[in-house]
Amino acid sequence: MQSLRNYLDRIKPNFQKGGRFEHLESVFDGFETFLYTPRTAAARIGAQIHDALDSKRIMIIVVLALMPCLLFGMYNTGYQNALAAGVQPDAIAFWPTFLYGLLAVLPRIIVAYAVGLGIEFAVAQMRHEEIQEGFLVTGILIPLICPIETPLWMLAVATAFSVIFVKEVFGGTGYNVFNVALVTRAFLFFAYPAQMSGDKVFVASQKIFGLGYDLPNGFTGATPLGQIATFAGDKLEVLNLQDRAISTWDAFLGLIPGSMGETSTLCVLIGAVLLLATGIASWRIIVSVVAGGLVMGAIAHALPTATYPASFLTPLDQLLYGGFAFAAVFMATDPVTAARTGTGKYVYGFIVGAVAILIRVYNNGYPEGAMLAVLLGNALAPLIDWCVVQANVSRRMARMKKRVNP
Repeated sequence: MQSLRNYLDRIKPNFQKGGRFEHLESVFDGFETFLYTPRTAAARIGAQIHDALDSKRIMIIVVLALMPCLLFGMYNTGYQNALAAGVQPDAIAFWPTFLYGLLAVLPRIIVAYAVGLGIEFAVAQMRHEEIQEGFLVTGILIPLICPIETPLWMLAVATAFSVIFVKEVFGGTGYNVFNVALVTRAFLFFAYPAQMSGDKVFVASQKIFGLGYDLPNGFTGATPLGQIATFAGDKLEVLNLQDRAISTWDAFLGLIPGSMGETSTLCVLIGAVLLLATGIASWRIIVSVVAGGLVMGAIAHALPTATYPASFLTPLDQLLYGGFAFAAVFMATDPVTAARTGTGKYVYGFIVGAVAILIRVYNNGYPEGAMLAVLLGNALAPLIDWCVVQANVSRRMARMKKRVNP
């Protein structure tokens, strides 16, 4: 590694002002700081503490936390394709299934990174600033929360819209009000509703380089929440692609149709352990999101009605289906768009969890409420923090007046 460090130091003057490649200074800086912790320090005089855990390292840890969801999502993509083709679960081979999912998912990751990082590189050069590192995580999140059958050109358009109008116009990483990945999905949902909902977009339907299966045109593969939203009857039953009942264990493992990275609560919990152990994610937000979901789920379950079939789900099932767990761990905890005060995190998280289940249960036209709930939480986060700060100021002023005028 020292030889690489020496090589970078030797060519660095070529990318600085006056060098042959000064127009690529931001690109070189992004590559260098990705490999090594910056050795520069603030100009302020006095003792300084140099912490190796800079923002790029934090983003890399979050990407590592997402790996269980990504790898399982690749396998589940192939698994659902095989189930839809009529292959029995015990006859599904692991490696061909995983490789099929890899080939289905990889182009989406490449498109998201190529478009998002391309825009960030261009903006950094225009502003003569260093490349922002936030898209290291966003580039993984976008494919994880979108249906596997989303056309690549739609993914590119939505990614470009979000990076430009949600992030860069506000100043780049650290200044965006809303979660960029969620706005990408919201853009797709409202701009192209037919390609982002229904019973055909969550299961890969074509062979890839001879792997997988071609599904018939009339194939339908609704997600559990999609089935629940259209259910009519007295006894709710959620089925897999072979019309077998989905157990709570299946839902926990994630062997169900859905957006690639959101189905496995087990993998989400593995990622949560890493984020909490490193102190990157706020346990206050995660706990309060779960609490809000359980409370609203319990209220809905206590008042079941056939008009809103999701009210028949138990509070635990509400946490296991859809993207609730994924949103609680990876979306709601975004430090840029979430509440920042201690008390505010509890309020913010509870609102996100409660609203997610509220939308899911009482809006049959949109069976997944986690996306809109987090975006609503993002919009309310500054107000929540302001109220908490003002309450603290008022209490302190009251104590001070009491001491001055006992």
